[in-house]
Formats: sequence, C-alpha cells, structure tokens
Amino acid sequence: MTTDELKRRLKEFALRIIKLSESLPNNVTGRTLGNQIIRSGTSPGANYRSACLGKSDKDFLNKLKMVEEELDETLYWLELIVESGLIKEQLLKDLMNENQELLKIIVSSIITMKKKLNSVNK
Repeated sequence: MTTDELKRRLKEFALRIIKLSESLPNNVTGRTLGNQIIRSGTSPGANYRSACLGKSDKDFLNKLKMVEEELDETLYWLELIVESGLIKEQLLKDLMNENQELLKIIVSSIITMKKKLNSVNK
C-alpha cells in the first residue's frame, strides 16, 4: 500500500467516524462517546500525514506510534458504543473491521521501521 493510499483510507475512516458521531443519541452517553471518538478517530489521518513529513526515521516512528495509539483508542470507543447498546454491532462491523485493518497496517509499519533503525544503529 502506498503512502497516498493509506492517507486516503485514513481520511475515509475519519469521515465515517464523523458520520457515526453525528448519529449517536443526543444524551449524556451519546455526546460523551461521540466527543471521544471524534478526537481519536479523526487524528490518525492527521498524525499519519505529519509522520510522512517527519524529519528523520525516528521522528516518523514516533508519529506512527501516535497513530497506533489513536486507532486502538478508537476501537475501544467503538466497542463501548456497541456494548452500551447505543448502536447494534452489525451496523458497526465494517467500521470496526476497517479500524482493525488500519491498526494492523500501522503496527506492521512500526515493526519495519524499528528493524530499519536497529540495523542502522548496529
């Protein structure tokens, strides 16, 4: 997957998260979870773009770790939305799968970058 393709997927993911947030009920739980998932679900794309502008491989790796953390947090909020009964799991299954796929891609990139940095430092 190219950098541009991953940027596109992360942006599409963020747009889906925005739509999800807008569909949550206007009550304390819906607003709270909506605010949380908006923050965590839209930041991976922005952080990945920032990573691509990294000044060094180490900088790139650190920013990728931020993307990983935000994607993992978003998965947590998605799970809470389902488990709290706000939205049925079937309706969020595709979004949760995309979240997990993006997380796997980022983790794979982190592993690759760590190997690269370790080989350079030897």
